[in-house]
Amino acid sequence: MARIVLQISDLRIERDGITILDGINWRIQSGQHWAMLGANGSGKTSLLSALTGYLAATSGEIELLGQRFGETDWRELRKLIGLVSSSLRQMIPDAEPALFTVLSGKDAIVDYWGNGTPKERARARRILQQVECEYLAERPWGVLSQGERQRVLIGRALMAAPRLLILDEPCAGLDPVARENLLQFLQRLGMRKNSPTLVLVTHHIEEIMPVFSHALILKSGRIIGLGEKTSVLKSEILSHAFGAKIKLTRQQGRFQATISSDHHHAV
Repeated sequence: MARIVLQISDLRIERDGITILDGINWRIQSGQHWAMLGANGSGKTSLLSALTGYLAATSGEIELLGQRFGETDWRELRKLIGLVSSSLRQMIPDAEPALFTVLSGKDAIVDYWGNGTPKERARARRILQQVECEYLAERPWGVLSQGERQRVLIGRALMAAPRLLILDEPCAGLDPVARENLLQFLQRLGMRKNSPTLVLVTHHIEEIMPVFSHALILKSGRIIGLGEKTSVLKSEILSHAFGAKIKLTRQQGRFQATISSDHHHAV
């Protein structure tokens, strides 16, 4: 039987009298990988902050692997969720070798000072291998390409053996080749037997690789699409989400969106 990794029930978040998220119900089961889509201001960042315990719910509940937020030690729950975001990318010291960046993930700390035990270092090397970056072990952060940095940060998140791995716009700032390489890597990562459950947060429909089975679409703090990818990624739902006429096409398991406006262009 599939295990429930994450269960969100009737989540509502208000700040200063403004409703940021409302009526959020979302269940993630083991074996699923999700894509989260929405325009800027749709509530994606707030939902991520609620999931990682940085934004408290006004009402509703969040349960991770059967443990309820607010009743269980935050720090312990947080270790079950890996997060790769651009804010983290800016916090890594330039001189830090990739192996140590990965190692620092075991306690989810930045600017790692310890050397780790031999066992931990061996594990960090294995993870570098997993993220296909073993050749970078001794190389300092400052000289890594953006694509290499993203993989090392994914390795860092994997060091704490999370059950849920959130990738917050991992392709932002990558050139087209680096982006495609990272997406192909995410496809391989998600296909692994012991892979954590992946949640990809993106604006770009073409970044949703075949390995992503489900999708959630947000608009103005509410869910307007939720479920299996094929039933959610529809032209009319996306047009509603982004406030533009979007036509979706699908090729070899990947989607492409074309926006019709006065000037036809693809996103």
